[in-house]
Amino acid sequence: MKVLVRTIFLLSLIILAGSRSGQAQIINPQTVGAGSLQKFNGSSTNGTTTTYDSQGRPIKKATGKDSSLQHRDKYADSITIYYRYYDSTRNRTIDSSINDFTTRFPQKYWYNTLGNYGTAANSLLFNPLMTPGWDAGFHQYDMYRFTIENTRFYQTTRPYTELAYLLGNKSEQFINAIHTQNHGSNFNFSLEYRFSNGPGLYKTQNASHNNIRFTIHSQSVNKRYEAFLVLISNKAASSENGGLRNIKQLDSLALGDPFETDTRLGNPTAYYQNPFNTSVNTGNTYTDNTVLFRHQYDFGKKDSLVTDSVTYKLFYARFRLQHTLQISGNTYQFKDNSAVDSIYLQYFSKVIPPNANAFDTVTYKDKWSIITNEFSVISFPDKNNQAQFAKAGIAIQTLTGTFGDTGVYTHHSYYNAYATGEYRNRARNNVWDIEATGKLYLAGLNAGDYSAYISLRRQLSKKIGYLQLGFQNVNKTPAFIYQPETNFPVLPHSSFNKENIVKLFAAYDNPRQSFRLSGEYFLVNNYTYFDSFFRAKQATSLFNVLHVSAEKKFRLAKHINWYTEIHLQQTTGDAPLHVPFLLTRNRLAFEGNFYTNLFMSTGIEARYYSNYKADNYSPFTGQFFYQSEYTTANRPDVNLFFNFRIKSFKAFIRLENINALSSVQSFSFTHYNYALQQYPMQGMWFRLGIWWNFVN
Repeated sequence: MKVLVRTIFLLSLIILAGSRSGQAQIINPQTVGAGSLQKFNGSSTNGTTTTYDSQGRPIKKATGKDSSLQHRDKYADSITIYYRYYDSTRNRTIDSSINDFTTRFPQKYWYNTLGNYGTAANSLLFNPLMTPGWDAGFHQYDMYRFTIENTRFYQTTRPYTELAYLLGNKSEQFINAIHTQNHGSNFNFSLEYRFSNGPGLYKTQNASHNNIRFTIHSQSVNKRYEAFLVLISNKAASSENGGLRNIKQLDSLALGDPFETDTRLGNPTAYYQNPFNTSVNTGNTYTDNTVLFRHQYDFGKKDSLVTDSVTYKLFYARFRLQHTLQISGNTYQFKDNSAVDSIYLQYFSKVIPPNANAFDTVTYKDKWSIITNEFSVISFPDKNNQAQFAKAGIAIQTLTGTFGDTGVYTHHSYYNAYATGEYRNRARNNVWDIEATGKLYLAGLNAGDYSAYISLRRQLSKKIGYLQLGFQNVNKTPAFIYQPETNFPVLPHSSFNKENIVKLFAAYDNPRQSFRLSGEYFLVNNYTYFDSFFRAKQATSLFNVLHVSAEKKFRLAKHINWYTEIHLQQTTGDAPLHVPFLLTRNRLAFEGNFYTNLFMSTGIEARYYSNYKADNYSPFTGQFFYQSEYTTANRPDVNLFFNFRIKSFKAFIRLENINALSSVQSFSFTHYNYALQQYPMQGMWFRLGIWWNFVN
């Protein structure tokens, strides 16, 4: 499959090379706060007598003038582009906002890494995995991955390309390229490629990620048959240094370079900082490759819309037969070519068998192959509202696990059978939005797992905003890394009971006032976790977690805005879980539209979270684990930013972590914050990124 993905990627690059940067006009560019290339909400798309409803179907636009008497439309060369996420019916527009860098960058502000982009990341907010069924258990690189759930299917009137390149200190690089185009109105393909590489400040900290995604969406001329294809390939390669041996070395650096400090893992004589070095001698290499093919056939009513120059064929589905095939291959490996038994014993209480060489090789590896076939029937009660439907389905899943390295390994085969149900109803006037889903594993490896979810969203009024209430309950088998069959060094080798998590949530959203208030309440039973580098445990007592958050934009002056986000978290009961009580991010920005085409946002950004007992990290199992000995004592993270957009060109200039300014040594940024014990964050960090979109 890798050969197929690479071939498709090369063919698309040829297409890109032959295209040109067009002079097409962008309709309705939004202000700095939240923009789009064009609103797709029923407004005119290209100056014709045709517009679109909330379902994306063409309807005739009311006009009192004969189109033959109109002047040439000034938007004739513009682009209409929108997309839907996989398994979603909501049309969305391309975001052209520039005031928040994290909308472009995969790392969100509520995540901490081990000190370098690309390394293992952990959320400061309690966010348990609430999906039943099989789970390998390795999630420290999820932030960097392409997934089926975040896959976009586009619809565009012109070929569209977006290119991004970001450069940071120590030759940190981030590249992202997206291209999508239609061949007629019934066929679209898109290609997305993302690459990141960061050598890091410390030894054995280089990390690189490669992500490729290719999609096809095709529909027959009579609108009855529709097909979706998704190809995804992710590779995460991250070296692991196990943390610093002695953090006090940072106070007495001979050359002022943190690279001088000694780390717990890795051969210091074999590692050097190189932005083009993506090899991992000590660390984790994870790969996952997925092919998803969904096709469906509709029964319903045909119709047509006749305009002055075009006849649109319409079809209103009433009943649908759907089949989804998903094939995935996942490999998780930790390898240390420079393992020293005395170091392992001193820092990790791990004994490895010595040999005659100076270094031993330690390898742990799990490999999975998963094939899922799902068959569903879908009914549409209202032909005029395709966002209202009821769905029932059944699926068969086969899983094959290979545990161990080449030469010494075991095979295990499993299966799952599950049933799914879903009901969605988003009113055409967007007043009501109801979603209810359920899944039950009937037999196999995860028999007895289930999930239930319901959400009701109501528009109180255009002035007051929206209110959402919801409930979710998941009963799931602990991740496979907790099972005795895994090749990773997890103790004890025994099975655990199923986890059960209940989540109650509510949200109030007022777009006019730029205000959002939300709350989540979790009830957790049989929580599985790690409490050391290798030991897994399960909490048998029930505990709960409360999370309340608020977001607000304050307009302080004509061009001065203050954006604030506040999160409060609290655990009760005997919870083997530590989270910061307070997490807040604030941005004070001077922004607006200047000189017709210049949109600018510049100012200061600060993130702060209260001191707490941050989880430690095991590079061997890829797990963040519970500890009660170390408490963070960090300064607020402070960044300066200057962002601007000129037509389709966007630039983001950032000077991050100026809070690292030391009061001991003048003009040095060596007062490091710590993500967790033995893992200091970066000092002052400069980033320059550009995002440029083209209409071909």
